[in-house]
Amino acid sequence: MQWNFPNILTVLRLLAAPGIAVMFLYFHRPWADWFALVLFALAAITDFFDGYLARAWQQESRLGAMLDPIADKAMVVIALLVITGYSGMDAWLILPATAILFREVFVSGLREFLGNKAGLLKVTRLAKWKTTSQMTAIAILFLAMGLEYVRETALARRNSELIATLSDIGTDDLNVVDLANYGGSMVWQLGLVLIWIAAILTLMTGWDYFRKAAPFLKDNAP
Repeated sequence: MQWNFPNILTVLRLLAAPGIAVMFLYFHRPWADWFALVLFALAAITDFFDGYLARAWQQESRLGAMLDPIADKAMVVIALLVITGYSGMDAWLILPATAILFREVFVSGLREFLGNKAGLLKVTRLAKWKTTSQMTAIAILFLAMGLEYVRETALARRNSELIATLSDIGTDDLNVVDLANYGGSMVWQLGLVLIWIAAILTLMTGWDYFRKAAPFLKDNAP
């Protein structure tokens, strides 16, 4: 087992995955959203540098090749679980998140079944775009969660103050509930569009891997 700087970056990215969830245990929102965003973004950046440095410095290793996809999947899966749980269970998020999680489990199962033939499922250029799109979408969703929480808190505080003012002047005819419009922000909508694009790319790569593995799934396969 070889320890070098690219491998250390990969291990740090792997450790950052559960750290994203930990942020919501020890910090109040929206600080938890901001810290999770920063941690996720920094970890996503290492996804580029560990592979690039390993090739540039000729420090590619079996340890790095094994940990790199695990770290990527752990980051994406844990981040999606956190965002889904704190976003109010938005159906437009749950559907692409489910597709992404299903594909990751499915491909992992394929690789485990193929054993020493798993090298047939090499990472393709489309798979790299898939990973990039996933991480970009998740980062924007974390940003949107923080912004939306701040906006909703400000609206709630303003409503509370307005209700107190209306009560003082003896007026209750105004529908102050209409002022609390908790619709999704533009950033959240952008994140949803990107996560759907990521889900489509994810399913496309899953189908590509299944197609390559299909000959070895037959009963008479070598």
